Amino acid sequence: MSYYRPLEGESGTGKELVARQIHDFGRRRKGPFVPVNCAAVVETLLEAELFGIEERTATGVRGRRGKFEHADGGTLFLDEVSDLSLSAQAKLLRAIQDLAIERVGTTGTRRVNTRIVAATNRPLSELVERKLFRADLFYRLGGVEILVPALRERREDVSELAAYFLARHRTTGDRSLSEPAIDALRLYDWPGNVRELERMIERAVALASSPRIELDDLPLHVRGEYGEVLAPSVAAGHSMRAWASRYARIVFERCGRNKRQASRALDISYHTLDAYLRYGHSPRPAGNRVPAWARTGVTPAIDP
Repeated sequence: MSYYRPLEGESGTGKELVARQIHDFGRRRKGPFVPVNCAAVVETLLEAELFGIEERTATGVRGRRGKFEHADGGTLFLDEVSDLSLSAQAKLLRAIQDLAIERVGTTGTRRVNTRIVAATNRPLSELVERKLFRADLFYRLGGVEILVPALRERREDVSELAAYFLARHRTTGDRSLSEPAIDALRLYDWPGNVRELERMIERAVALASSPRIELDDLPLHVRGEYGEVLAPSVAAGHSMRAWASRYARIVFERCGRNKRQASRALDISYHTLDAYLRYGHSPRPAGNRVPAWARTGVTPAIDP
């Protein structure tokens, strides 16, 4: 067996796709690629799932090969390996150390030539410190460390991924995204990462009334402040200065109404920010001073 340190990245970032690329461009590309979601396998069945089970081990049980044997000569992808229990980790460690597996219901071992690529959505080093992951297994899996960044950390990929998913989920004819829609996608933080982007594109393709997907075809939470601030300004024909004034107020509020912090965030001078904040607003009277005639209740005479 040969090993890679677990691919690390948030859920939905495309760790399985990276694992497939490792397989497809490696020496084992002619062998099978076998994925296993460790979080989805019941612990009592995990050993049989990974290592197989012998015929008639129990009443009504049919013998079958495990995932290790299915991946012989290829790659075994263990997704969410951090969700394995400590007892399951011990069994996995033994298979890696012995370079062999033992089917449930037998005492004989079978050697397998399998590359293991593991993935985790939590840093294994932190789990080792918290005694939630075996240190010996952590070091056994150590090899090439690959960190898959979240989609919000690689926004330049959003438009390309969106175009790929448009082509993948279209039913008839070509589909495209308007520039405002693309801008909104780039600004969104994508907590669900690539998986969330694909589901959103699939929804837009199903609901859009024309081949061109517009800003209004996107979910409200994806449009965010882009849809609330910029789109109405464009529809109303506001000037650049008017829109910049609205945007400056948003940043100003985000900075706790601190003008110096907001001017640094916008990369403009304090006085320029002040001008943007005053734009379109009537000047207010200084303080709360009330005219003397209003305090007395006597209306001043007006010269004809």
